[in-house]
Amino acid sequence: MADHFLDARVREGRGARIAVRTDERSWTFAEVQTQANRVANLLQAKGVRPEERVILALDDGPEFVIAFFGVLKLGAVVVMLNPELNVDKIEGLYDYTRARAAFVSDRTRGAFETAGKGARFLDALVVTGTPEFETELEDYPDQFDNFRSHRDDPAVWLFSGGTTGLPKAVVQTHRSFANTTYCYGQETLRFAEDDVTLSVPKLYFGYATGSNLLFPFSVGASIVLFPERCTAECLFEKIALHRPTILITVPTMIKNLLDHPTRQDQDFGSLRLATSAGEALPVKLHHRWTEAFGVDLLDGFGTAEMWHIFISNRPGDIRPGTLGKAVTGFDLRVCSDEGEDLPTGQTGWLWVRGDSRALGYWQEMEKTRWGFRGDWYVTGDMVARDEDGYLTYHGRADDMLKVSGKWLAIREVEECLQRHPAVKEAVVVGVDDGDGLTKPYGFVVAADATRDLEATLQEFVKTHLEPFKYPRRIEFFSELPRTHLGKVDRGRLRKEQSERNRK
Repeated sequence: MADHFLDARVREGRGARIAVRTDERSWTFAEVQTQANRVANLLQAKGVRPEERVILALDDGPEFVIAFFGVLKLGAVVVMLNPELNVDKIEGLYDYTRARAAFVSDRTRGAFETAGKGARFLDALVVTGTPEFETELEDYPDQFDNFRSHRDDPAVWLFSGGTTGLPKAVVQTHRSFANTTYCYGQETLRFAEDDVTLSVPKLYFGYATGSNLLFPFSVGASIVLFPERCTAECLFEKIALHRPTILITVPTMIKNLLDHPTRQDQDFGSLRLATSAGEALPVKLHHRWTEAFGVDLLDGFGTAEMWHIFISNRPGDIRPGTLGKAVTGFDLRVCSDEGEDLPTGQTGWLWVRGDSRALGYWQEMEKTRWGFRGDWYVTGDMVARDEDGYLTYHGRADDMLKVSGKWLAIREVEECLQRHPAVKEAVVVGVDDGDGLTKPYGFVVAADATRDLEATLQEFVKTHLEPFKYPRRIEFFSELPRTHLGKVDRGRLRKEQSERNRK
Protein backbone atom coordinates (compact mmCIF):
# COMPACT_ATOMS: atom_id res chain seq x y z
CA MET A 1 0.00 0.00 0.00
CA ALA A 2 2.79 2.46 0.80
CA ASP A 3 4.28 1.93 -2.64
CA HIS A 4 0.92 1.85 -4.44
CA PHE A 5 -0.55 4.99 -2.87
CA LEU A 6 2.52 7.12 -2.14
CA ASP A 7 5.86 6.09 -3.63
CA ALA A 8 4.39 5.50 -7.09
CA ARG A 9 3.29 9.14 -7.29
CA VAL A 10 6.88 10.28 -6.83
CA ARG A 11 8.14 7.77 -9.42
CA GLU A 12 5.53 9.10 -11.86
CA GLY A 13 7.02 12.58 -11.56
CA ARG A 14 4.24 13.92 -9.30
CA GLY A 15 6.46 14.45 -6.28
CA ALA A 16 6.07 18.24 -6.42
CA ARG A 17 2.26 18.12 -6.42
CA ILE A 18 0.49 19.13 -3.22
CA ALA A 19 -0.60 16.08 -1.25
CA VAL A 20 -1.72 17.54 2.10
CA ARG A 21 -3.22 20.96 2.79
CA THR A 22 -3.80 22.56 6.19
CA ASP A 23 -4.69 26.11 7.17
CA GLU A 24 -1.02 26.80 7.89
CA ARG A 25 0.86 25.18 5.00
CA SER A 26 0.93 22.35 2.49
CA TRP A 27 3.09 19.24 1.92
CA THR A 28 4.05 17.69 -1.41
CA PHE A 29 4.03 13.97 -2.19
CA ALA A 30 7.82 14.00 -2.06
CA GLU A 31 7.77 15.60 1.40
CA VAL A 32 5.22 13.08 2.67
CA GLN A 33 7.34 10.24 1.30
CA THR A 34 10.49 11.56 2.98
CA GLN A 35 8.79 11.86 6.36
CA ALA A 36 7.10 8.46 6.04
CA ASN A 37 10.53 6.92 5.37
CA ARG A 38 11.81 8.55 8.56
CA VAL A 39 8.86 7.15 10.53
CA ALA A 40 9.62 3.66 9.21
CA ASN A 41 13.27 4.03 10.28
CA LEU A 42 12.18 5.34 13.68
CA LEU A 43 9.89 2.35 14.28
CA GLN A 44 12.56 -0.07 13.13
CA ALA A 45 15.04 1.49 15.57
CA LYS A 46 12.50 1.04 18.37
CA GLY A 47 12.30 -2.68 17.65
CA VAL A 48 8.99 -2.87 15.78
CA ARG A 49 8.97 -5.69 13.23
CA PRO A 50 6.87 -6.55 10.17
CA GLU A 51 3.38 -7.88 10.94
CA GLU A 52 3.30 -6.35 14.44
CA ARG A 53 0.55 -3.88 15.26
CA VAL A 54 1.09 -0.14 15.64
CA ILE A 55 -1.68 2.09 16.99
CA LEU A 56 -2.47 5.43 15.36
CA ALA A 57 -4.51 7.60 17.74
CA LEU A 58 -3.89 10.95 16.08
CA ASP A 59 -5.77 14.09 15.17
CA ASP A 60 -6.17 14.72 11.45
CA GLY A 61 -2.98 16.30 10.16
CA PRO A 62 0.26 15.50 8.33
CA GLU A 63 1.48 13.42 11.30
CA PHE A 64 -1.37 10.95 10.74
CA VAL A 65 -0.47 10.57 7.07
CA ILE A 66 3.26 10.06 7.56
CA ALA A 67 2.70 7.64 10.44
CA PHE A 68 0.13 5.68 8.41
CA PHE A 69 2.49 5.15 5.48
CA GLY A 70 5.56 4.76 7.71
CA VAL A 71 3.96 1.81 9.50
CA LEU A 72 3.03 0.20 6.18
CA LYS A 73 6.52 0.73 4.76
CA LEU A 74 7.90 -1.29 7.64
CA GLY A 75 5.44 -4.09 6.90
CA ALA A 76 3.68 -3.54 10.22
CA VAL A 77 -0.10 -3.29 10.66
CA VAL A 78 -1.96 -0.03 11.26
CA VAL A 79 -4.56 0.03 14.05
CA MET A 80 -6.54 3.30 13.88
CA LEU A 81 -8.17 4.53 17.08
CA ASN A 82 -10.21 7.50 18.15
CA PRO A 83 -7.76 9.80 19.99
CA GLU A 84 -10.53 10.82 22.41
CA LEU A 85 -10.87 7.38 24.06
CA ASN A 86 -10.84 7.14 27.84
CA VAL A 87 -8.21 5.27 29.86
CA ASP A 88 -10.31 2.12 30.39
CA LYS A 89 -11.01 1.70 26.67
CA ILE A 90 -7.35 2.33 25.80
CA GLU A 91 -6.15 -0.25 28.33
CA GLY A 92 -8.47 -2.84 26.81
CA LEU A 93 -7.33 -2.02 23.28
CA TYR A 94 -3.64 -2.12 24.18
CA ASP A 95 -4.19 -5.66 25.44
CA TYR A 96 -6.52 -6.74 22.62
CA THR A 97 -4.31 -5.48 19.78
CA ARG A 98 -0.98 -6.38 21.42
CA ALA A 99 0.39 -3.25 19.78
CA ARG A 100 4.15 -2.80 20.02
CA ALA A 101 4.03 0.95 19.47
CA ALA A 102 1.50 3.78 19.46
CA PHE A 103 1.48 7.22 17.86
CA VAL A 104 -0.49 9.73 19.94
CA SER A 105 -0.85 13.49 19.81
CA ASP A 106 0.53 15.80 22.45
CA ARG A 107 -3.04 16.99 23.09
CA THR A 108 -4.33 13.56 24.21
CA ARG A 109 -1.12 11.93 25.41
CA GLY A 110 -2.20 11.82 29.07
CA ALA A 111 -4.79 9.06 28.74
CA PHE A 112 -2.56 6.94 26.50
CA GLU A 113 0.43 7.30 28.82
CA THR A 114 -1.66 6.36 31.85
CA ALA A 115 -3.16 3.35 30.07
CA GLY A 116 0.26 2.33 28.78
CA LYS A 117 1.75 1.86 32.27
CA GLY A 118 0.23 -1.60 32.53
CA ALA A 119 0.37 -2.55 28.85
CA ARG A 120 2.09 -5.91 28.44
CA PHE A 121 3.22 -5.54 24.82
CA LEU A 122 3.68 -1.80 24.30
CA ASP A 123 7.35 -0.83 23.93
CA ALA A 124 7.14 2.65 22.40
CA LEU A 125 4.77 5.57 22.78
CA VAL A 126 5.55 8.19 20.13
CA VAL A 127 4.12 11.63 20.94
CA THR A 128 3.63 13.81 17.86
CA GLY A 129 2.93 17.50 17.54
CA THR A 130 5.93 18.61 19.60
CA PRO A 131 9.27 20.18 18.66
CA GLU A 132 10.93 17.13 20.22
CA PHE A 133 9.16 14.80 17.80
CA GLU A 134 10.16 16.90 14.81
CA THR A 135 13.77 16.97 16.00
CA GLU A 136 13.82 13.23 16.67
CA LEU A 137 12.39 12.47 13.24
CA GLU A 138 15.10 14.53 11.53
CA ASP A 139 17.70 12.23 13.09
CA TYR A 140 16.51 9.29 10.99
CA PRO A 141 17.37 8.66 7.32
CA ASP A 142 14.96 9.92 4.68
CA GLN A 143 15.32 6.73 2.62
CA PHE A 144 13.78 3.36 3.43
CA ASP A 145 13.69 0.05 1.60
CA ASN A 146 10.02 -0.96 1.92
CA PHE A 147 9.23 -4.38 3.33
CA ARG A 148 7.82 -6.48 0.50
CA SER A 149 4.36 -7.11 1.91
CA HIS A 150 2.13 -9.58 0.09
CA ARG A 151 -1.22 -8.33 -1.20
CA ASP A 152 -2.97 -10.74 1.19
CA ASP A 153 -0.98 -9.71 4.28
CA PRO A 154 -2.88 -7.85 7.01
CA ALA A 155 -2.47 -4.11 6.47
CA VAL A 156 -4.99 -2.27 8.63
CA TRP A 157 -7.29 -3.18 11.49
CA LEU A 158 -10.67 -1.46 11.26
CA PHE A 159 -13.25 -1.59 14.00
CA SER A 160 -16.80 -2.75 13.39
CA GLY A 161 -18.60 -0.52 15.88
CA GLY A 162 -20.23 -2.24 18.78
CA THR A 163 -22.42 -0.31 21.19
CA THR A 164 -21.19 -2.09 24.31
CA GLY A 165 -17.75 -3.27 25.40
CA LEU A 166 -14.87 -3.40 22.95
CA PRO A 167 -15.69 -3.35 19.23
CA LYS A 168 -14.58 -6.19 16.94
CA ALA A 169 -11.36 -5.69 14.99
CA VAL A 170 -11.74 -6.40 11.27
CA VAL A 171 -8.43 -7.57 9.75
CA GLN A 172 -8.10 -6.05 6.28
CA THR A 173 -5.44 -6.77 3.66
CA HIS A 174 -3.44 -4.62 1.24
CA ARG A 175 -5.51 -6.08 -1.63
CA SER A 176 -8.78 -4.68 -0.23
CA PHE A 177 -7.61 -1.07 -0.22
CA ALA A 178 -6.29 -1.19 -3.77
CA ASN A 179 -9.45 -2.92 -5.02
CA THR A 180 -12.00 -0.48 -3.61
CA THR A 181 -9.86 2.51 -4.55
CA TYR A 182 -10.13 1.41 -8.17
CA CYS A 183 -13.75 0.18 -8.13
CA TYR A 184 -15.31 2.98 -6.10
CA GLY A 185 -12.79 5.83 -5.85
CA GLN A 186 -11.78 5.87 -9.50
CA GLU A 187 -14.61 4.14 -11.38
CA THR A 188 -17.59 5.50 -9.40
CA LEU A 189 -16.41 8.83 -7.95
CA ARG A 190 -13.98 9.44 -10.83
CA PHE A 191 -11.22 10.91 -8.72
CA ALA A 192 -8.72 12.96 -10.75
CA GLU A 193 -5.43 14.65 -9.92
CA ASP A 194 -6.98 18.12 -9.75
CA ASP A 195 -9.45 17.11 -7.05
CA VAL A 196 -9.20 18.51 -3.53
CA THR A 197 -11.05 16.55 -0.83
CA LEU A 198 -12.47 17.70 2.50
CA SER A 199 -13.96 15.32 5.04
CA VAL A 200 -16.33 15.61 7.97
CA PRO A 201 -15.40 12.19 9.44
CA LYS A 202 -11.87 11.95 10.78
CA LEU A 203 -9.20 9.76 9.19
CA TYR A 204 -9.47 6.95 11.74
CA PHE A 205 -12.89 6.13 10.21
CA GLY A 206 -12.49 3.75 7.27
CA TYR A 207 -14.91 5.94 5.28
CA ALA A 208 -12.53 8.91 5.59
CA THR A 209 -9.33 6.84 5.27
CA GLY A 210 -10.48 5.98 1.78
CA SER A 211 -12.22 9.10 0.57
CA ASN A 212 -9.90 11.64 2.19
CA LEU A 213 -6.55 9.85 1.89
CA LEU A 214 -6.19 6.78 -0.30
CA PHE A 215 -8.55 7.66 -3.16
CA PRO A 216 -7.04 11.10 -3.76
CA PHE A 217 -3.47 9.88 -3.21
CA SER A 218 -4.00 7.14 -5.81
CA VAL A 219 -4.34 9.75 -8.58
CA GLY A 220 -2.08 12.51 -7.25
CA ALA A 221 -4.91 14.66 -5.85
CA SER A 222 -4.70 16.52 -2.54
CA ILE A 223 -6.48 16.34 0.80
CA VAL A 224 -7.49 18.99 3.33
CA LEU A 225 -6.87 18.10 6.98
CA PHE A 226 -7.78 19.90 10.18
CA PRO A 227 -7.56 18.67 13.78
CA GLU A 228 -10.53 20.42 15.36
CA ARG A 229 -13.99 18.96 15.81
CA CYS A 230 -16.08 19.51 12.69
CA THR A 231 -19.01 21.90 13.04
CA ALA A 232 -21.09 23.64 10.40
CA GLU A 233 -19.18 26.87 11.04
CA CYS A 234 -15.85 25.06 10.75
CA LEU A 235 -16.88 23.38 7.51
CA PHE A 236 -18.07 26.60 5.93
CA GLU A 237 -14.74 28.17 6.83
CA LYS A 238 -12.68 25.30 5.34
CA ILE A 239 -14.72 25.27 2.13
CA ALA A 240 -14.20 29.02 1.70
CA LEU A 241 -10.46 28.74 2.38
CA HIS A 242 -9.51 25.56 0.49
CA ARG A 243 -12.20 25.38 -2.24
CA PRO A 244 -12.53 21.58 -2.27
CA THR A 245 -14.05 19.73 -5.20
CA ILE A 246 -15.27 16.70 -3.20
CA LEU A 247 -16.94 16.84 0.22
CA ILE A 248 -17.11 13.67 2.31
CA THR A 249 -19.90 14.00 4.81
CA VAL A 250 -22.65 12.31 6.83
CA PRO A 251 -26.39 12.97 7.20
CA THR A 252 -26.07 14.62 10.63
CA MET A 253 -23.68 17.22 9.24
CA ILE A 254 -25.80 17.69 6.12
CA LYS A 255 -28.71 18.63 8.39
CA ASN A 256 -26.48 20.97 10.44
CA LEU A 257 -25.34 22.75 7.28
CA LEU A 258 -28.88 23.14 5.98
CA ASP A 259 -30.22 24.40 9.31
CA HIS A 260 -27.44 26.95 9.81
CA PRO A 261 -28.58 30.59 9.72
CA THR A 262 -25.75 31.58 7.32
CA ARG A 263 -26.42 28.77 4.84
CA GLN A 264 -27.61 31.13 2.10
CA ASP A 265 -24.38 33.13 2.36
CA GLN A 266 -22.17 30.13 1.56
CA ASP A 267 -20.47 29.47 -1.76
CA PHE A 268 -20.30 25.76 -2.60
CA GLY A 269 -19.43 26.45 -6.23
CA SER A 270 -16.08 24.64 -6.03
CA LEU A 271 -17.75 21.29 -5.24
CA ARG A 272 -18.41 18.85 -8.07
CA LEU A 273 -19.90 16.23 -5.74
CA ALA A 274 -20.48 15.22 -2.12
CA THR A 275 -20.80 11.76 -0.62
CA SER A 276 -22.91 10.57 2.30
CA ALA A 277 -22.49 7.37 4.30
CA GLY A 278 -22.32 6.07 7.86
CA GLU A 279 -26.05 6.36 8.55
CA ALA A 280 -29.30 6.50 6.61
CA LEU A 281 -29.86 9.63 4.50
CA PRO A 282 -33.54 10.67 4.69
CA VAL A 283 -35.19 11.55 1.37
CA LYS A 284 -36.34 14.93 2.71
CA LEU A 285 -32.78 15.83 3.68
CA HIS A 286 -31.49 14.80 0.25
CA HIS A 287 -34.01 17.04 -1.51
CA ARG A 288 -33.22 19.97 0.81
CA TRP A 289 -29.50 19.61 0.00
CA THR A 290 -30.13 19.64 -3.75
CA GLU A 291 -32.37 22.69 -3.50
CA ALA A 292 -29.91 24.58 -1.29
CA PHE A 293 -26.56 23.77 -2.92
CA GLY A 294 -27.23 22.17 -6.31
CA VAL A 295 -24.36 19.70 -5.82
CA ASP A 296 -24.65 15.97 -6.59
CA LEU A 297 -25.01 14.11 -3.27
CA LEU A 298 -24.14 10.43 -3.60
CA ASP A 299 -25.57 8.27 -0.84
CA GLY A 300 -23.76 4.96 -0.43
CA PHE A 301 -23.30 1.98 1.84
CA GLY A 302 -20.27 0.03 3.02
CA THR A 303 -18.92 -1.94 5.95
CA ALA A 304 -15.56 -2.36 7.66
CA GLU A 305 -15.68 -6.02 6.64
CA MET A 306 -15.62 -4.94 2.98
CA TRP A 307 -13.53 -1.90 3.95
CA HIS A 308 -15.52 0.79 2.19
CA ILE A 309 -18.55 1.56 0.05
CA PHE A 310 -19.83 -1.14 -2.32
CA ILE A 311 -23.33 0.22 -3.04
CA SER A 312 -23.64 3.77 -4.32
CA ASN A 313 -25.52 6.32 -6.31
CA ARG A 314 -23.42 7.73 -9.16
CA PRO A 315 -22.83 11.14 -10.69
CA GLY A 316 -25.75 11.69 -13.06
CA ASP A 317 -27.55 8.60 -11.73
CA ILE A 318 -29.02 9.53 -8.36
CA ARG A 319 -32.24 8.18 -6.90
CA PRO A 320 -32.95 9.84 -3.50
CA GLY A 321 -34.12 7.42 -0.85
CA THR A 322 -31.99 4.59 -2.21
CA LEU A 323 -28.40 3.52 -1.67
CA GLY A 324 -27.94 3.26 -5.43
CA LYS A 325 -26.66 0.17 -7.18
CA ALA A 326 -23.79 -2.27 -6.68
CA VAL A 327 -20.38 -0.72 -7.30
CA THR A 328 -18.57 -2.32 -10.24
CA GLY A 329 -16.52 -5.25 -8.94
CA PHE A 330 -19.01 -6.27 -6.26
CA ASP A 331 -21.87 -8.78 -6.42
CA LEU A 332 -24.93 -8.47 -4.18
CA ARG A 333 -27.69 -10.79 -3.05
CA VAL A 334 -30.88 -10.15 -1.07
CA CYS A 335 -31.56 -13.35 0.84
CA SER A 336 -34.05 -15.02 3.14
CA ASP A 337 -33.12 -16.29 6.60
CA GLU A 338 -32.21 -19.58 4.92
CA GLY A 339 -29.86 -17.90 2.41
CA GLU A 340 -32.20 -18.21 -0.56
CA ASP A 341 -32.45 -15.34 -3.07
CA LEU A 342 -35.60 -13.27 -2.64
CA PRO A 343 -37.74 -11.82 -5.43
CA THR A 344 -37.50 -8.16 -6.44
CA GLY A 345 -39.12 -5.84 -3.92
CA GLN A 346 -38.87 -8.16 -0.91
CA THR A 347 -36.78 -7.20 2.13
CA GLY A 348 -34.02 -9.59 3.12
CA TRP A 349 -30.45 -10.01 4.32
CA LEU A 350 -27.72 -8.24 2.34
CA TRP A 351 -24.95 -10.53 1.06
CA VAL A 352 -21.91 -9.08 -0.75
CA ARG A 353 -18.96 -10.56 -2.64
CA GLY A 354 -15.81 -8.82 -3.91
CA ASP A 355 -12.04 -8.51 -3.57
CA SER A 356 -12.24 -6.13 -0.61
CA ARG A 357 -13.46 -8.74 1.86
CA ALA A 358 -11.58 -8.90 5.16
CA LEU A 359 -9.83 -11.98 6.53
CA GLY A 360 -12.22 -12.03 9.48
CA TYR A 361 -12.59 -10.73 13.04
CA TRP A 362 -9.62 -10.85 15.40
CA GLN A 363 -10.21 -13.48 18.11
CA GLU A 364 -13.88 -13.85 17.09
CA MET A 365 -14.10 -17.17 15.25
CA GLU A 366 -17.82 -17.75 15.87
CA LYS A 367 -18.75 -14.33 14.49
CA THR A 368 -16.33 -14.80 11.60
CA ARG A 369 -17.98 -18.10 10.69
CA TRP A 370 -21.43 -16.54 10.79
CA GLY A 371 -20.58 -13.49 8.69
CA PHE A 372 -17.97 -14.83 6.26
CA ARG A 373 -19.53 -17.59 4.18
CA GLY A 374 -17.45 -18.86 1.29
CA ASP A 375 -16.82 -15.89 -1.01
CA TRP A 376 -19.67 -13.94 0.57
CA TYR A 377 -20.03 -11.66 3.56
CA VAL A 378 -23.43 -11.42 5.28
CA THR A 379 -23.65 -7.87 6.55
CA GLY A 380 -26.52 -8.16 9.01
CA ASP A 381 -28.38 -5.38 7.17
CA MET A 382 -31.84 -5.60 5.65
CA VAL A 383 -32.41 -4.23 2.14
CA ALA A 384 -34.76 -4.53 -0.80
CA ARG A 385 -33.86 -4.28 -4.50
CA ASP A 386 -36.24 -2.80 -7.05
CA GLU A 387 -36.70 -3.81 -10.68
CA ASP A 388 -34.02 -1.30 -11.79
CA GLY A 389 -31.38 -2.63 -9.40
CA TYR A 390 -31.53 0.22 -6.84
CA LEU A 391 -31.30 -0.90 -3.22
CA THR A 392 -33.28 0.58 -0.35
CA TYR A 393 -32.00 0.27 3.20
CA HIS A 394 -34.36 -1.02 5.90
CA GLY A 395 -32.02 -1.10 8.89
CA ARG A 396 -29.94 -3.62 10.75
CA ALA A 397 -31.51 -7.05 11.12
CA ASP A 398 -31.30 -6.69 14.88
CA ASP A 399 -33.16 -3.36 14.54
CA MET A 400 -36.18 -4.98 12.90
CA LEU A 401 -38.83 -5.32 15.59
CA LYS A 402 -41.79 -7.64 15.72
CA VAL A 403 -44.64 -5.66 17.24
CA SER A 404 -48.16 -7.04 17.54
CA GLY A 405 -47.03 -9.96 15.37
CA LYS A 406 -45.88 -7.70 12.52
CA TRP A 407 -42.41 -6.62 11.37
CA LEU A 408 -41.45 -2.99 11.96
CA ALA A 409 -38.39 -1.30 10.41
CA ILE A 410 -37.23 1.27 12.95
CA ARG A 411 -35.71 3.44 10.20
CA GLU A 412 -39.18 4.01 8.77
CA VAL A 413 -40.41 5.32 12.12
CA GLU A 414 -37.30 7.44 12.58
CA GLU A 415 -37.76 9.08 9.20
CA CYS A 416 -41.40 9.76 10.00
CA LEU A 417 -40.51 11.46 13.29
CA GLN A 418 -37.81 13.51 11.57
CA ARG A 419 -40.39 14.89 9.14
CA HIS A 420 -42.14 16.68 12.01
CA PRO A 421 -40.95 20.32 12.16
CA ALA A 422 -40.35 20.21 15.93
CA VAL A 423 -37.86 17.32 15.67
CA LYS A 424 -34.14 17.96 15.22
CA GLU A 425 -32.99 14.35 15.59
CA ALA A 426 -34.75 11.07 16.34
CA VAL A 427 -33.89 7.43 16.87
CA VAL A 428 -36.17 4.50 17.60
CA VAL A 429 -35.09 1.49 19.65
CA GLY A 430 -36.80 -1.73 20.66
CA VAL A 431 -37.18 -1.70 24.45
CA ASP A 432 -38.35 -4.33 26.94
CA ASP A 433 -41.62 -2.92 28.28
CA GLY A 434 -41.14 -4.62 31.66
CA ASP A 435 -43.34 -7.59 30.79
CA GLY A 436 -40.87 -9.23 28.42
CA LEU A 437 -42.39 -7.70 25.28
CA THR A 438 -40.38 -5.51 22.89
CA LYS A 439 -41.94 -2.18 22.00
CA PRO A 440 -40.70 0.75 19.89
CA TYR A 441 -39.52 3.74 21.95
CA GLY A 442 -38.52 7.07 20.49
CA PHE A 443 -35.57 9.19 21.66
CA VAL A 444 -35.80 12.71 20.32
CA VAL A 445 -33.89 15.98 20.29
CA ALA A 446 -36.43 18.79 19.93
CA ALA A 447 -36.51 22.55 20.40
CA ASP A 448 -39.46 22.51 22.80
CA ALA A 449 -39.66 19.13 24.53
CA THR A 450 -42.95 18.79 26.43
CA ARG A 451 -45.33 15.95 27.22
CA ASP A 452 -47.77 17.59 24.83
CA LEU A 453 -45.13 17.16 22.14
CA GLU A 454 -44.84 13.47 22.99
CA ALA A 455 -48.54 12.95 22.30
CA THR A 456 -48.33 15.10 19.18
CA LEU A 457 -45.47 13.05 17.76
CA GLN A 458 -47.17 9.76 18.57
CA GLU A 459 -50.29 10.90 16.73
CA PHE A 460 -48.13 12.16 13.85
CA VAL A 461 -46.64 8.65 13.39
CA LYS A 462 -50.08 7.00 13.65
CA THR A 463 -51.36 9.31 10.94
CA HIS A 464 -48.50 8.75 8.50
CA LEU A 465 -47.74 5.06 9.14
CA GLU A 466 -49.62 1.97 10.17
CA PRO A 467 -50.88 2.71 13.71
CA PHE A 468 -49.06 -0.21 15.36
CA LYS A 469 -45.72 1.40 14.48
CA TYR A 470 -46.04 4.43 16.76
CA PRO A 471 -43.45 4.79 19.60
CA ARG A 472 -45.04 3.68 22.87
CA ARG A 473 -43.05 6.34 24.69
CA ILE A 474 -40.86 9.23 23.61
CA GLU A 475 -37.97 10.46 25.72
CA PHE A 476 -36.44 13.86 25.03
CA PHE A 477 -32.74 14.70 25.08
CA SER A 478 -30.68 17.84 24.55
CA GLU A 479 -28.08 15.57 22.92
CA LEU A 480 -28.22 11.84 22.17
CA PRO A 481 -25.47 9.60 23.62
CA ARG A 482 -22.90 8.39 21.10
CA THR A 483 -20.40 5.55 20.76
CA HIS A 484 -16.64 5.91 20.31
CA LEU A 485 -17.30 5.96 16.54
CA GLY A 486 -19.68 8.91 16.87
CA LYS A 487 -22.86 6.93 16.12
CA VAL A 488 -25.92 7.10 18.37
CA ASP A 489 -25.42 4.65 21.25
CA ARG A 490 -28.59 2.62 20.73
CA GLY A 491 -27.38 -0.09 23.10
CA ARG A 492 -27.15 2.36 25.97
CA LEU A 493 -30.58 3.83 25.23
CA ARG A 494 -32.10 0.34 25.05
CA LYS A 495 -30.43 -0.85 28.26
CA GLU A 496 -31.22 2.21 30.37
CA GLN A 497 -34.85 2.42 29.29
CA SER A 498 -35.40 -1.35 29.73
CA GLU A 499 -33.98 -1.15 33.26
CA ARG A 500 -36.30 1.74 34.11
CA ASN A 501 -39.27 -0.24 32.82
CA ARG A 502 -38.42 -3.27 34.95
CA LYS A 503 -38.22 -1.26 38.16
